[in-house]
Amino acid sequence: MVRVMASGVFDLIHTGHISYLNQAKAMGDHLTVVVACDATVRKNKHEPITPEAMRAAIVGALKPVDEVVIGNQGDMFETVARVKPDIIVLGFDQIFSEKDLEEELESKGFKGIKVVRATECAEDLNATRRIVSKIREMGSQ
Repeated sequence: MVRVMASGVFDLIHTGHISYLNQAKAMGDHLTVVVACDATVRKNKHEPITPEAMRAAIVGALKPVDEVVIGNQGDMFETVARVKPDIIVLGFDQIFSEKDLEEELESKGFKGIKVVRATECAEDLNATRRIVSKIREMGSQ
């Protein structure tokens, strides 16, 4: 069985998320999605719109997803150790370099984990920030 791991905030589910998760699921047999904890979202992106437990429940209800875990704040490699993936799929806009992440995984004793990047979904409003901007625009009219 090929275990795949994908991760993200998943604050407002949109077509970019669906595309990402479908691509990740197509790479293996079991897809575990790591939903960023609220503290990590606050630190790296913005104040979460929906709390972590709600985001995890929504993501877990999506067809391609077999399992959901909430990431812990701090060392992401603890989550990798818990999930034990064969493949990690990065979103097209995630900040990691595939090569650098593979090298860091290897240096921490995670052998043979392949890191790949999903392709971008070209549909309009495929990013949470664009959705929020559109809502703000509509409210100011």
